[in-house]
Amino acid sequence: MIESFQNAFRIPELRRRILFTLALLAVYRMGGQIPTPGIDHDVLSSFFSQMGGTIFGLYNMFVGGAFERATIFALGVMPYISASIVLQLLGSMWPYLQKLQKEGQEGQKKINQYTRYGTVFLSMVQAIGISAWLQDIRDDLGRSAVVDPGPGFIFLTVITMTTGTIFLMWLGEQIQERGIGNGISLIIFVGIIAQFPIAVQNEIEAVINGLRSGLFEIVIVAIWVLIIASVVLLTQGQRRITVQYPRRVVGRKVYGGQSTHLPLKVNAAGVMPIIFAQSIMFVPGTVSSFFPEIAVFQTLTDWFQPGALVYNALYGLLIVFFTYFYTAVIFNPVDVADNMKRVGGFIPGIRPGKRTADYLDRILTRITLPGAFFLATIAIVPFLIIRSMNVSMSASSFFGGTALLIVVGVALDTLQQIESHLVSRHYEGFMKRGRVRGRA
Repeated sequence: MIESFQNAFRIPELRRRILFTLALLAVYRMGGQIPTPGIDHDVLSSFFSQMGGTIFGLYNMFVGGAFERATIFALGVMPYISASIVLQLLGSMWPYLQKLQKEGQEGQKKINQYTRYGTVFLSMVQAIGISAWLQDIRDDLGRSAVVDPGPGFIFLTVITMTTGTIFLMWLGEQIQERGIGNGISLIIFVGIIAQFPIAVQNEIEAVINGLRSGLFEIVIVAIWVLIIASVVLLTQGQRRITVQYPRRVVGRKVYGGQSTHLPLKVNAAGVMPIIFAQSIMFVPGTVSSFFPEIAVFQTLTDWFQPGALVYNALYGLLIVFFTYFYTAVIFNPVDVADNMKRVGGFIPGIRPGKRTADYLDRILTRITLPGAFFLATIAIVPFLIIRSMNVSMSASSFFGGTALLIVVGVALDTLQQIESHLVSRHYEGFMKRGRVRGRA
């Protein structure tokens, strides 16, 4: 592994790409420390210390803590992700977008343009909501989180945060074109990883203060490694369907005749089911936090507290549902079967056309079920770790759930791209036996 990283820096083009990526990620982290003007950070920090189990805490994790500090990158790239998801969902229902998706590179450019417009619009809407919400935050002493509230503060905050999101979108595109890895994913990855040193520090302080023994910490690390290995298996797991292409003779040349495979991933939906389910499950707790004095909302808070029995049960069911839903959105067996039939490909023993589509749908349904249940288990593990082992919230997020799936998925994707550069230049990859599979 060490030799492979050394080889990566021996290739001039790959070295430039890696250093360029690291430089832009450093710019992102530095910008995440620049505060939005007019914010009392002591009041804001006091408020966010109580928001760990709400949608605000989830959003703050995705942007690397920039949201709780109300920095210029407080929105992160989440408006871009939201716009991409909306267009992807509309692409399965809107004929115009379906037509663009089938037009290749030119159609994708048009979709990317619409995604940018959607990002600007969502950034402005979210910035308006956040600026108005910040003016209502007060601590126990009655101090406001905004020093000088009013239309001027709202206007300045909207301009600042929207510009920050557009700049991050540009950084992600630059990494995608001139760096290594998926730029937007790497920005989210770095934001999550930035909280890892704090988690390690909390665990070390717990051992030093005698709250936990060193042996107990070793057990926790062993569990963490096993969970990461399980997530890697889930991310890389796939069912390969053999596809045969007939031989064609054109003049004196023979084309086709080869046998390949169609990979159906066990977890084709990725991390999206957890994001959808988590967003829905955090709504009751978030709403209840604004009405703490009403008994009904207090009961609702207890039921939907992360780790509670009702929360875990509904959370798991929603993840299973959204796994099937999002898999159906991103993988259409009918389109795949039609494309195979158009180029003469077929699955041995299965007739082309509708029979092939039904076969692919049946296989995908079967392999998605264990993947969905395993995904739900991984998502619930952090809450079980907190309750049973008294691990801090910052450390438990790395034992499963959205954070760990994003970190593992992006790391595998980036390593796969680096390995492709190494292998294409006759260097040994990161794994001597086998290769890191792509996540496409």
